[in-house]
Amino acid sequence: MNRIFMGTALGVLAATGMLFGGAQAFAEQSTAALSNMQVSRATLDNGLRIVMNQDHTVPTVAVSVYYDVGSRNEAKGRSGFAHLFEHMMFQGSANVGKGEHFSLIINRGGSANGTTSNDRTNYFETLPSNELALGLWLEADRLRSLAVTQENFENQRMTVMEERRQRIDNQPYIPSMLRINELAYGDYWPYAHSTIGDMQDLIDAPLEAVQEFFDLYYAPNNAVLSISGDFSIAEAMQLVEKYFGDIPARQTPAYSEQAPLEQSAERTETMYDANATLPAFHLAYHIPPSRSPDHYALEILALILGDGESSRLYQTLVKQREICQEVAVGTDDRRGPDLFSVWAVMASGRAPKDAQKIVFRELESIADKGVTARELEKAKNRVHAAFVFGLQSNIARSQRLAEYELYWGDANLLKLELDHYLAITMEDIQRVTKTYFTATNRTVLDVLPGTAPASEEK
Repeated sequence: MNRIFMGTALGVLAATGMLFGGAQAFAEQSTAALSNMQVSRATLDNGLRIVMNQDHTVPTVAVSVYYDVGSRNEAKGRSGFAHLFEHMMFQGSANVGKGEHFSLIINRGGSANGTTSNDRTNYFETLPSNELALGLWLEADRLRSLAVTQENFENQRMTVMEERRQRIDNQPYIPSMLRINELAYGDYWPYAHSTIGDMQDLIDAPLEAVQEFFDLYYAPNNAVLSISGDFSIAEAMQLVEKYFGDIPARQTPAYSEQAPLEQSAERTETMYDANATLPAFHLAYHIPPSRSPDHYALEILALILGDGESSRLYQTLVKQREICQEVAVGTDDRRGPDLFSVWAVMASGRAPKDAQKIVFRELESIADKGVTARELEKAKNRVHAAFVFGLQSNIARSQRLAEYELYWGDANLLKLELDHYLAITMEDIQRVTKTYFTATNRTVLDVLPGTAPASEEK
C-alpha cells in the first residue's frame, strides 16, 4: 500500500482497540467520511489544474504543487536533474530572495518542503488559513521566474553531491537500495537509475542543460495545484487566477512509456558494503504498476508477509528462527512497472541464503494453500486504518489529491481507492502469488560486509 498511509496510524488504531475490535463500526464510519470528502476541480486557461478540498476543522491551509516530472523523465547522462530542482526551487525568484521562501513561511508559523521521486516532484507548505495568499504567491513567483543562475546552480550542485555522499555513499546498506533497482530493471532506464543522480552526471552538467530542463517541465500545464483546509473556494480561485493565470503554458514533452520489462531467468549478484556490519539481502519481483487490479492484492500480500511482529516472515525469520534481525516487505508503488521487494538484515553468523530459502518456501506455501481468513481480515484492517488516519491532516489530503489528479486524471478517485483493497479475496492473494513469484521473475542481491576480495574485484 502507498507508504504515506502506513506508520503511526496503525499504532493509533491498535491503541484505540479498533484493530481487533469494533472494526465493522469503524469501517462504516470512516468509509462514509471518505466518500463525503469535498473535492472541487478546475483548470486555468494556461493548463494549470487545481484541486480544492475544504475542511474547516482547524484554522490552517495546505498548498501542494505537483509537477509531472521525476527521475523517470531524465535523459541518460543527465541523471539527478529532477532532484536538483527540488533544491533549486528554494534559491530565489524575481520577488523572493535566496532562502526567503522558508523564512517567510516559518515566520508566520508555517512549514514548507519539497520531495522528488521517480514519478514526480512536489512542493508544499502549511500555513495559518489567513496566509493562503502568501503560499500561492510564493509558488507562482518561482514557477514564473526561478533564478536558474550559474551561482545558484553551482551552489546546489555541490549541495546535492554532498547529500549523496552523506546519505547514500557513506551509509550502510543504502548503496544496495540503488543497486537492486539497477539489477531488476536492467535496461529500463526510467527506474533503473537513482533519483539522486549519478555523481559524474552532476559534475558534467552544464548550466544550459539545467535551464532547458526547467523550461521543459516547470510549466503550469505540467502541474497540479492542490489546496486543502480552512479556506473559501471562491476566494482561493480568485487568488489562483491572480497569481498563476498569466504564466504562459509551454510545450512539454509527453512521457513515452518504454516496452514492458521482460525477464526470462533469475538475476543474482553479491556486493560488498564497507559500512555494513552484518550480511543482508534484497529480493525483487516484477509486478504491474500501481492501481492495476493485481497490485492491490500484492499490497495485501506484502502486509501478510512482513507487516509487524505478527506477520509471517517476522515470526519465522526474526522471532522463532532468529535468522534475521529485521525484515521488510512491500511494493514500491510506481506509476510504471513496479517491484515487490523483500529486504532483510541477517543475525550474526547467519547467511542470506538461510533466510531466502524460508522466504521462497513461504511464497510457495501461499501459492499452494493460500492465506487464512484471519490474516486477510487483519491486513484489511491495517489498510483501512492507515488509509483513513493518513488523510486526517490538511497537508496529507492536499498531497494525495494532487497525486491522484496528476497520475490518474481525477482527484476524486482517491475517495474510491479504499474499496479496491477491501474487495480483495483470499483467492486473489493465492492467484497473484502463483503468477508473480517464480524464480525466473526474481532478482537476488546479497550484501556482505567489508570489501571485495582481490580475486573478486573487477
